Amino acid sequence: MNKKYDVVIIGAGAAGMMSAIEAGKRGRRTLLIDHSKKIGEKIRISGGGRCNFTNINANSSKYISSNPSFIISALNQYSHESFISLVKKYKIKYHEKKLGQLFCDNSAQQIIDMLLKECELANVTLKIETKVVELNYKEKIFIIRDNMETYLSSSLIIATGGLSVPKIGASKFGYDVAKQFNLNIIDTSPALVPLTFNEKILNKCKLLAGVSANAIISINRTFFEEGMLFTHRGLSGPSILQISSYWKEGDFLNIDLCPEKNIYDVLLKNRKKSPKQNINIIVSSFLAKRLAAIICEENKITGNIGELSNKNIKKLAESINNWIVEPLGTEGYRTAEVTLGGVDTKELSSKTMMSKKYPGLFFIGEVVDVTGYLGGYNFQWAWSSGYVAGQYA
Repeated sequence: MNKKYDVVIIGAGAAGMMSAIEAGKRGRRTLLIDHSKKIGEKIRISGGGRCNFTNINANSSKYISSNPSFIISALNQYSHESFISLVKKYKIKYHEKKLGQLFCDNSAQQIIDMLLKECELANVTLKIETKVVELNYKEKIFIIRDNMETYLSSSLIIATGGLSVPKIGASKFGYDVAKQFNLNIIDTSPALVPLTFNEKILNKCKLLAGVSANAIISINRTFFEEGMLFTHRGLSGPSILQISSYWKEGDFLNIDLCPEKNIYDVLLKNRKKSPKQNINIIVSSFLAKRLAAIICEENKITGNIGELSNKNIKKLAESINNWIVEPLGTEGYRTAEVTLGGVDTKELSSKTMMSKKYPGLFFIGEVVDVTGYLGGYNFQWAWSSGYVAGQYA
């Protein structure tokens, strides 16, 4: 026997739970389905287990999309302040780290428990370990079949996420549904992901493992200054993850290891003022000692600064203020935090997240061509897009 619901949501992650809560609050008979045994896994593992649940600087400029203005409506309807109010209602203690990032004081599980409680209060029916095997659309009704039952619904919300972190169940289900309904998909790729490098750079990074630099990393006119770390696997840290969302094969990274100083000018002044000072000691005054030593060694520059020509000083300065690196690629979806691209925003209403072609069909969260910066922005997109769909489904 077919079971009838007003709204069926596939995917019980951040966006899916939020949309279920909002639809349920409106008195809609709501079914939330997920194929996993544990729901909200991406929430649980985020922020080192403390969940960077939003960012107080959330606005459309912090997102990448083929249509950046698409994001404005959802963020206006449900802002970071709206989600903070919900967190406060549940007396979940949180703190602000750098750059407006908000984290739970204790555990990301608190956010999952809060959302599950809200689902319960909104009378949402939750089915876990449930795999959708068939999906049809007939006479404005969605027919959803899992391995046990068939459900009928006038509204269907796809909240199945992207391809990032496959070990916790990521799949291409949402994109397959979009294709089934002839919706355009913007090419997908890993984002907020570590980059890979050639052997020469890797060897340098291994020697410098553990050293950090407050570097500015840029591609063309896009740049980030959020910290860079040398590791055994290459270059890492927030700035590298951020720039990875903009990196395309063949692009070079411009890395300024000491953005607060014009190294060429500093070295010329030092040569004039203290010509007998050792160059390594001078460079170590504004860079980590190991990093300073390797840069001097790479450029074959030793001795006192007074012995250096303008040409050598310029060469050294360039390798600090404008280190040019060509990545080989990325580590892929295995370690990517999110997926770039997805369901084309031209196919959806920015006000409702509903398909323009198929009334009642919604796409929310990571499956849509909206990718946030590192730092809580992707969760805010999940809350906002989920909230919006829940008002109209």
